[in-house]
Formats: sequence, structure tokens, C-alpha cells
Amino acid sequence: MADRSGSVSSMTGFARHEGGDGTLSWAWEIKSVNGKNLDLRCRAPSGYEALEVAARATAQAHCARGSLQLTLTVNRGQVPVKLQVNREILDQLLGLIRELEAEVRAEPPRLDGLLAVRGVLEAVEEEETKEQMDLRTAAMEADLVLALEALVAMRRAEGQRLKTMAEGHLAEIERLTAAAGETAAARPEALRARLKAQVEELLEAAPALPEERLAQEAAILAAKADVREELDRLNAHVAAAHDLLAEGQAIGRRLDFLCQELNREANTLCAKSQDVALTRIGLDLKAVVDQLREQVQNIE
Repeated sequence: MADRSGSVSSMTGFARHEGGDGTLSWAWEIKSVNGKNLDLRCRAPSGYEALEVAARATAQAHCARGSLQLTLTVNRGQVPVKLQVNREILDQLLGLIRELEAEVRAEPPRLDGLLAVRGVLEAVEEEETKEQMDLRTAAMEADLVLALEALVAMRRAEGQRLKTMAEGHLAEIERLTAAAGETAAARPEALRARLKAQVEELLEAAPALPEERLAQEAAILAAKADVREELDRLNAHVAAAHDLLAEGQAIGRRLDFLCQELNREANTLCAKSQDVALTRIGLDLKAVVDQLREQVQNIE
């Protein structure tokens, strides 16, 4: 079983491993692409169906997610044969010789001549023992493990590239979040000034709003104007994503969920924004989050 702890793996990859025992040669090919869960499909020649069960169990021990196609091809080499006499044909031949002895004067046939008659001598494949078949099955299963280990190594290499790209996107989200916090619209003094102006408009409304309604409207305006909560959540989600990337293993689903939350906060930021600079940052955030999610959806 492959050790996946502490590493990030992609769900895409390819591996091939060949083997043989002198009588047969075989090859395992494994193709892996993205999948919501672990989807295994195995193709083996007739007579090797039992290997499909072992292949599924072994693949589950090496991969947590992805759509895997495992294919076993088998080619027959030089099969050991032995010679045997076809007694039925030989008896017919000897019977004909005895019938013709009274009519034809000839030397008795030699043994090598009889064996040279077509069909008398046959070459048949030696039957394999159960021990030989068990040894071959074990060798095929061992080669499958080697193929899966090669696949895991390839998925890890691709996963490291995805991790580097994801970390770059997270760094950009952090930068944009910090920039959003520096905009005039996000500063406390600007928030107070905007809220004061909006409340004054409510006070001047005709007819005058009841005090309870005025308090409700003021609270709604305050909630809509303040984006600091969204910025705090963006930073929290980014920190959680960094922790997952450091943790490794099968983190793709959790990272995808964080991307959804990051996108939600970026949308709310844009919806609340009454400032051109903040809106522009919010749109940039959405674009980077989309890029991050595109990479995350390839992670196991």
C-alpha cells in the first residue's frame, strides 16, 4: 500500500508495467482522470477475471479519488509442448498394412516411416499445474502493484505542481484582500461618514419614519456598508486552505468547498461595494478564485 501522508496528488496520470514468465508475457496499463469519487474499471482477457477482484482491492489501497481504467493484456510466447502418438490413426494404419500383406509383397514398414505419416505423431501443449498457475497469478498481481506505484508517483509529481500553483493563487487572494482592506470604503472613518449621511437622509424622509423602523433601516445600512466581516472570512478561508495543502493526502473535496466559500465572500464584497476601487478588487478576487478552483478540481 502506498503512503500518501503529507503529499498532494493529482487525479490524472498514466502508468504501464510489463512482465512475463517465459510462457506468457503481460502488461498492465492504468489511466487515471478526474472523478468525484473513486471509480474503477478493469479489463482483463477471458480466463483472468479473478484478477479483476484483486486489481480493484489493490487500486483502492493506492488511490482515494479519480476515475481509473486498469487494462491487462496477455500474449502467449513459446509454449512447452510434448509429442504423443495418435493411437487411433496408428491402429488404422497397421490394420491397412495387414490387409495389404496378402496382395502386395513389400518389406514391413519401419517405425520411423510409420511415425512420419501425417497425424500419427502429434505435438500437444503440456498442461500447467495448479502451482504454476498460482505462481503466474502472483507475478501478475505483483506487477500490478508496481504499475500502481508508478501511477501514484506520477500523480504526486503532478500534485506538487498543482500545489505550487494553488499556493500562488492563495497568495494573490491574500494580496487582494489586504488591498480591499486599504480602500477608503473599508476604513472605519469612511464607513461612519457614509452611514451618517444615509441616516440623515432617512431622518429627512417625509413622512417621518417611526423610531423602530428607523433603527431597523440604520442597522441594515450599517450591515451593507461594512465589508470587514467578509475580509476576515476571506483571510480565514485562505489560512484553512494553506493548512490543507500542508496536510496533504486526499484534500481535494475540502479545498473545493473552501473555493466555494471564497467565491461567496468575493460575491458579497462586490454586492456591498459602493466604491469603484473596491468593486474592481472584488472582481479580481472572483477571477483568482475561479483559477484556484480550476486547479483544485484536479487534486485528489
